[in-house]
Amino acid sequence: MLRRLGLSLATLALASTGVVALAPPAAYAAQAGSEAGAGGDTLFPRQGDARYQVWSYDVSLDYTPVTNRLTATTRIVAVAARDLGRFDLDLEGLDVSRVLVDGEQAAFSRDGHELTVRPDGGLDRGRFTVRVDYAGEPQEHIDADGSTEGWVRTADGATALGEPVGTMTWIPSNNTPGDKARYTFRLTVPTGYEATANGVLVSQRDEGLTTTWTWRADDPMATYLAMVSIGQFDVFESQTESVDGRTIPIWSFTDVTGGDAAAARRLLPKVIAFQERLFGPYPFDAAGLVVDDADVGYALETQTRPFYPSVGAADGALVHETAHQWFGDSVTLVDWHDIWLAEGFATYAEWLWDARHGGDTAQEHFDDLYATPASGALWRPAPTEFTDAADLFGSPVYNRGAMTLHALRKEVGGDDFFRIVRLWAQRNEDGSVRTAQLVRLAERVSGRALSPLFRTWLEKAGKPAGY
Repeated sequence: MLRRLGLSLATLALASTGVVALAPPAAYAAQAGSEAGAGGDTLFPRQGDARYQVWSYDVSLDYTPVTNRLTATTRIVAVAARDLGRFDLDLEGLDVSRVLVDGEQAAFSRDGHELTVRPDGGLDRGRFTVRVDYAGEPQEHIDADGSTEGWVRTADGATALGEPVGTMTWIPSNNTPGDKARYTFRLTVPTGYEATANGVLVSQRDEGLTTTWTWRADDPMATYLAMVSIGQFDVFESQTESVDGRTIPIWSFTDVTGGDAAAARRLLPKVIAFQERLFGPYPFDAAGLVVDDADVGYALETQTRPFYPSVGAADGALVHETAHQWFGDSVTLVDWHDIWLAEGFATYAEWLWDARHGGDTAQEHFDDLYATPASGALWRPAPTEFTDAADLFGSPVYNRGAMTLHALRKEVGGDDFFRIVRLWAQRNEDGSVRTAQLVRLAERVSGRALSPLFRTWLEKAGKPAGY
């Protein structure tokens, strides 16, 4: 994510299917708590339920833009880590009319955004299915830092954005980044409107007064990366060739009133090619972008098809959000306190692009930031140590996160550094990670003891000395 109209935070700082043996990842399952309070994240403890993992979401939405009316059914296939008397989903607003578990009607209750489901006789450990029928007027969600996400109305429709928790405004979900799943989206809208989501376009079926667009994201995806955008768009289809020989289809949707984002669309294949040389093959089976007039003030790395506000598809934003397809989307944080693993890498990718295209070198970016006075907001809280959700997208996460990577590069040398980066992306593809795993990988590749370096840059408030 790039907050504030898609501008680079570095720049701002310088200026100022069948389910068989599916088990929850160990790092995620280890968080499983008691029947009460089994949230999946340390920053948002009431989000998610660590006692089960979702395999797939099948989301059917019938949306009328003029009235902002949504009628929906979400079908979930999941696996319980143990026997459960109840489980929680996250759903904000909207009226639930029915919940079925394994085809049988289940009791449910609401407490804020928590939808608690109590199947008759409970759930046995293993696979189960859930169907939730719901309807209403989906709403925006206001974050702790005052920014907007969730179901955001536009002049001709809506764009749904989920980071960090807004997906619960339109999908009942296990809304925590450590639980990744496959998605199918069936979006029924008035004919004459376009509807896009993550992944590959499966079908576009004209039914007279309405059209149903079906999109499928087969690669595991965290809930916060799910996206739907509905409106009157110009639609552009193209493709690019990956370094591994695949042909990657590109679907781009641009608001008809905001220009066609031609420069960004031309640049996207070049950015993918540049980043493939650094990070390895593009991790997904589709790419693209959405440019819409949702009044949110940031770009977002929604998986395979990043979102940009109408004025925000600039080069730096495109480089940043595309880098997230490797770091944040394919390799996803387990817990929000490790968000620097997404934003630090994407910010550093901007530095690398600048260095290759006539701008500042990575060292110059580092030096300019390091000149920030010790009293500056860059130095506190430390990138992994914030306790206030309002600091989730602060300068320490982005800029000090990128500085951590440059400090690592200076310590181990360029060859080992880029080997670490490529291995990090490749070995953890489609996975969920924690900072400690990166530290261990870097130490194995370099043969150096690097824990002190990471602690200094990520865990200790204040300006690191000696750089």
